[in-house]
Amino acid sequence: MEAKLRIALKRLPGNHDLPLPAYQTADSVGMDICAAVAAPVVIAPRTVVLVPCGFAIAVPSGFEAQVRPRSGLAMKHAVTVANAPGTIDPDYRGEVKVLLINLGTEPFTVTRGMRIAQMVIAPVQIAQWEEVADLPATERAEGGFGHTGR
Repeated sequence: MEAKLRIALKRLPGNHDLPLPAYQTADSVGMDICAAVAAPVVIAPRTVVLVPCGFAIAVPSGFEAQVRPRSGLAMKHAVTVANAPGTIDPDYRGEVKVLLINLGTEPFTVTRGMRIAQMVIAPVQIAQWEEVADLPATERAEGGFGHTGR
């Protein structure tokens, strides 16, 4: 059995009734995270709402926690994560919250314990800039948006 990365998680007061972030299948890479709203929250069309999740985490250095949309919410209700993917940095210790946006035409109601997003723990490489006079040449060069004509 391969070793799993251990991440410290603190449930915030009043949220012990909610499930911890969890993988839904053996090969899932995203853990579903739930809403820790005290009462139902209605997200009007074309509106963004910050939804608390009831826990804080200590992401290890060299990793990030990415907050991503749940495909079912996006497909069925046009509700997604506004800043997808959102990043939780290793030095953040506040409550995990999700910026949900309703891109649909009908109001959407978030209820306590509803699975609202998924979280992926991913390794990151810290970069250091090296300023140069010229960049190495490529076939694409400066071709930007729509450069292939497709």
